[in-house]
Amino acid sequence: MASSPTVLDSSAVLLVGTSEWVGRFAATLETGTDATVQRVQTGAEALEVFRKRATDCLISEYALDETTGVELLREIRNETAAHPVIIGATSGSETIASEAIGAGVTDYVALTESADQMIEELVARTERAIRSAQRAISRRERARQFDAIFNDSRTATWVLDPDGSLARVNQTAREMIDEDVETLVGEPFWTLPWWSHADTTEAEVHRIVKNALDGTFGTAVIPQPPHLDDPRIIDLSVRPVDNERGDLVSIVVEGVDVTERVDLERNLRQSEELHRVTLNNMTDTVLITDDAGEYTYVCPNVHFIFGYTAAEIRDLGTIDELLGEELVDRDQLAENGVLKNIECTATDKAGREHTLLVNVREVSIQDGTLLFSCRDVTKRKQREEALATLHETARDFLYAETHQEIAQHVVDDTPGVLDLDASAVYLFDADANDLRPAARSATMKELNGPLPAVRADGETLPSYSFVEDEILFFDDVHEADRLENRATDLRSATYIPLGNHGVFVAGSNQVGAFDDVTRELADLLAATAEAALDRITRESRLREQDRTLQQQNEQLTDLNRINETIREIDQALVQAETREEIDHTVCELLTADDRFRFAWIGTADPTSDAVEPRAWAGSEQGYLDCQSFAIAGSDAEPAGKTAGTGDVTMVTNVAAGLRDEPWRKDALARDYLSVLSIPLAYNDLTHGVLTVYAPTRDAFDDTAKAVLAELGETIASALSALERKNALLTTSITRVEFVIDDPTFVLSRLAQDAACTLSYQGGVQQSTEGSYVFVTVEDASPEDVAEAASRLVAVDDVQQISADGDGGVLRLRLTQPFLALELADHGAVFREATADPTTTTLVIEIPDSIDIRMITRLVRETFSTVELRAKQTLDQSMEHDLYSKFLEKLTERQLEVVQTAYYSGFFESPRESTGEDVAETLEISPPAFYKHARTVQRKLFATLFEETNRSVAAPAGGVE
Repeated sequence: MASSPTVLDSSAVLLVGTSEWVGRFAATLETGTDATVQRVQTGAEALEVFRKRATDCLISEYALDETTGVELLREIRNETAAHPVIIGATSGSETIASEAIGAGVTDYVALTESADQMIEELVARTERAIRSAQRAISRRERARQFDAIFNDSRTATWVLDPDGSLARVNQTAREMIDEDVETLVGEPFWTLPWWSHADTTEAEVHRIVKNALDGTFGTAVIPQPPHLDDPRIIDLSVRPVDNERGDLVSIVVEGVDVTERVDLERNLRQSEELHRVTLNNMTDTVLITDDAGEYTYVCPNVHFIFGYTAAEIRDLGTIDELLGEELVDRDQLAENGVLKNIECTATDKAGREHTLLVNVREVSIQDGTLLFSCRDVTKRKQREEALATLHETARDFLYAETHQEIAQHVVDDTPGVLDLDASAVYLFDADANDLRPAARSATMKELNGPLPAVRADGETLPSYSFVEDEILFFDDVHEADRLENRATDLRSATYIPLGNHGVFVAGSNQVGAFDDVTRELADLLAATAEAALDRITRESRLREQDRTLQQQNEQLTDLNRINETIREIDQALVQAETREEIDHTVCELLTADDRFRFAWIGTADPTSDAVEPRAWAGSEQGYLDCQSFAIAGSDAEPAGKTAGTGDVTMVTNVAAGLRDEPWRKDALARDYLSVLSIPLAYNDLTHGVLTVYAPTRDAFDDTAKAVLAELGETIASALSALERKNALLTTSITRVEFVIDDPTFVLSRLAQDAACTLSYQGGVQQSTEGSYVFVTVEDASPEDVAEAASRLVAVDDVQQISADGDGGVLRLRLTQPFLALELADHGAVFREATADPTTTTLVIEIPDSIDIRMITRLVRETFSTVELRAKQTLDQSMEHDLYSKFLEKLTERQLEVVQTAYYSGFFESPRESTGEDVAETLEISPPAFYKHARTVQRKLFATLFEETNRSVAAPAGGVE
């Protein structure tokens, strides 16, 4: 017997029946093959084994107990159509064969030959049945697998005919386009809408299909045309399908959507590129070492911190050589897994020291176990230290009290803040309009030389920065057009304005010394200095305001005290009856408190040319006796200077110039530390000098000077009023006659111009429009004289009152004060004036209470040439009394009316002017004129008769 078939060796065979051949067949299989043989006798047993899936082939005899092999076959076929079943019959017939074939038997064997041949045939048929069943199972499995692959929703599948035209398309591929796929069957695959519209894509698809036609497997990644709604990227795989003979029967094309994968790969490549660029450009450096400290990875950007290349870092040895030993506490690292912000120092390739913050982490990357992340915080450390110094500087600024102190602090602290040794501060001088160096470092002087003051005109760098309020930074200041000192060794320089206060300058002899941090710190230092300068300026202004307010309060207090004293003096002046009372009252009130130590009033004596004291009060201590009070001389005592100049003399510090003026020594001996001397003058006529001495320096300021000067006028006015009052009360007068030669006198000038004689015999009217004077004309036509008067500047208006042949009366309205009014202010009466073309005579009546010398001096001061011709003493008690009483009863208007009527000739007989003429002259109605005239006449007669009646009644009363 031949060797056992391979198929039977690995198969399980079930034999059913009790026939001899069944036993012999079982024995043959057991001895001749490695098949697993199981034998049962009944159909029921056979079905039980079959249903346990414990057999690869069932061989049954036809005749079984209670059933047949065909019935057993039908039971099996109800469950499977592929399981091999062979039926053997020793008495076979066509009927049984037909029945078995109809039931789906795999093979039917008629056992009619010899036993051995029959058994061998049965073995062969069994093997053939099993093999055929296995092939069928394989085909079905492959078909199922193909269907599963073909209908895979994740894969688009196309089946092509051997010529490359489309045969079949699965649903996934159909959904990729909008066209009817059935219309595309039979078209070349590379021309179909999945790939067309792009020559390169179509050519690539054609290439891989052509390779498959040649029996070669091919792949390609193909982008779909953009006209599709959702174009994708497809990974195509093309393989040929051959039959058993090796002939090409079809081509299967599978397409997998790799759009996301391509995007992911592209993003991954971009991420890798970003990672590479980041590692190459980031300022942090990453180092990985093993447990021994040997480098397993060195970041490419290691040069940013250390200046070494990655290879040079490795050549240095272990990481301890770079970062120092004992950087890492291995126990703490093992406990926490990471150590953060370890501060250490490292030296770079150029020998510069860097401050680093290092993070250490346990890792497992290739052979590395420790990852070191190093961050250079040198500049941040420097900035922190600079800010700390700047904080100290700002605190120092709080205690500075002057701009100079601030400037010096800035210069002293610049090295600690900016790490620059050359610095200076210019402060602005508003009065000189220039910038002056207030402080500078020794290095600045060494590099630049002396720093001169610069004009605030924008022409130099400090000036330009200040005027334009612009911060200037120069990597090399020699490139600046406005550099004032071309020989300077400064290179890097900055000019930063300090508001309205000045400019801060800092620099170095190195080019490019200013980085971003240094610029920021320089700006902060300047801003801090500017704030401090602002504070000092504000405080200085506040202190100045406080001083001013305090001074003003003191001045107001002093002024109030002076005003109170002046009010008391004013009240005393009103009540005083004599000049002596006025003088003593003023001196006593001025020295009533401790403000003024001594006060006295003196009169200038022209004979001795000195000031003679006439009243005093206070602590005199013999001062008046030890001084001459000479009027002339630059070293004269203040009273003498005032008497000589007529101006106020103020000495704020008697001790100043002690040896230049002898009077100061005597004054200081009596604690007279300041002096004020004021003239007692009223209407250009002086009544003496008032001098006040204070026990303190600067006791008199401009306000006190002005107030006391006004007091001097008030005292003089009171003295003048008193003189006028006394003049009215006295009956004894002195008539003085002067001859003057002065063309400025209006009557003299008019007499010369009109070639006539003019006389004034009293009668001056004062109004808001000016002074009205009545003048009698002789030896000339009043009209001609009036015309000549109208041409004089001193005459504002001329009116003819009356005319009589070659004479008449004119009323002149003068633009300048008339002498009669000024004399009246001092108690004298301008009685008469006569002027012809060559000579002018004045007659003045001076009461005995008035100093004739004062009136004489007034006349001499008024006219250029004055000659005293005559002087006569008269007693006018009766006339003076009647005249005064009469004038007291008249109003100014009534006096004006009666004077005009008198000079118009109204009271002459016959009348030279009518009442209507006088009324027209006065610009009033005739009834008003007559009313005024009758009123004046009644008052005149009343005064006359009342005084006469008193004189007559007195003797009668005595008789009684």
